[in-house]
Amino acid sequence: MHMLPAMRSHHKYSRRALVTGGAGFIGSHLCDRLLQRGYAVLCVDNLLTGSIRNIRPLLNHSNFQFIEHDVQGPLRIPGELDRIFNLACPASPAHYQRDPIDTMKTCVIGTLNLLELARQKSARFLQASTSEVYGDPEVHPQPESYRGCVNPTGPRACYDEGKRAAETLIFDYHRVHALQVKVARIFNTYGPRMLENDGCVVSNFIVQALRGEPITVYGNGSQTRSFCFVDDLVHGLELLMESPADITGPFNLGNPQELTIEQVAREILACSRSKSRLRYESLPQDDPKRRKPVVDAADRTLGWRPRVSLRQGLEATIAYFALRLATTEVASEQTRRTSSKRRHHLTVANHPAG
Repeated sequence: MHMLPAMRSHHKYSRRALVTGGAGFIGSHLCDRLLQRGYAVLCVDNLLTGSIRNIRPLLNHSNFQFIEHDVQGPLRIPGELDRIFNLACPASPAHYQRDPIDTMKTCVIGTLNLLELARQKSARFLQASTSEVYGDPEVHPQPESYRGCVNPTGPRACYDEGKRAAETLIFDYHRVHALQVKVARIFNTYGPRMLENDGCVVSNFIVQALRGEPITVYGNGSQTRSFCFVDDLVHGLELLMESPADITGPFNLGNPQELTIEQVAREILACSRSKSRLRYESLPQDDPKRRKPVVDAADRTLGWRPRVSLRQGLEATIAYFALRLATTEVASEQTRRTSSKRRHHLTVANHPAG
């Protein structure tokens, strides 16, 4: 476990929160929000898919501390701890299928370790679960009462079944140890700080559009998803964590606006003013055909519904990726020029005198 030293704080904080997966896409936004709310934040990440880039502005904050650690190993935190947000796990098929055994261990062993920490510290525990617990659903749209249709032996099972097993552990800890727990089932989320190579629909389409490459649509584009902007999601996680102790969930957190994949692709083309064309490829195994959350429970109990429109969210996300790609391309060009100059210098230095 690698820990960056905590800055000495002269400010009184109201609560101390641990965010696993805190250097990731959603986790880093959550860290931002918690610091704004006056929390002291411990950010834990093994940097498998998270990035220091996402939390760099926070590293000198007096109430922020980063710990490089894999939750598959026990985590020892000195002092009091009030809140644990567990967002530790690769969340896109491209990443969680890369090492499926490790993904399952993160979901199950990692969650178990964090539940034990929560029990020891008497901390409230929130689990970032997923809409993938519904699998390729036979009920549409999906309410929390639906138990899902998951292929337990398929290539996505490491994540789908891993998250389902994690939910089981969480509610058993609630029943056996009276642990205060909250479970959020997160549907497709997008926004700044997504990885450009994560294989997710929005990031894939935006990067391809900005580069003028063909937009890769799997299947015929008629399969549906519901896309929630990251600010809306983080607000939902906050509300859930601070809801009364007897409110456990699970709660669907996602945008109930259902869109076809082709509609999303064309909206991104319009927002980015790209001239890319659509290219259709075969649908991956067990890829859900339809996905739409019922969010009535979150609305009724937490007072939460998403507010950011797709156009607003896409414009913010496209602006982020445009800057990211431009910065990456400039850095690559500088590296290429430096390498070229070095090779030229070596050639001249080694050239025999005429």
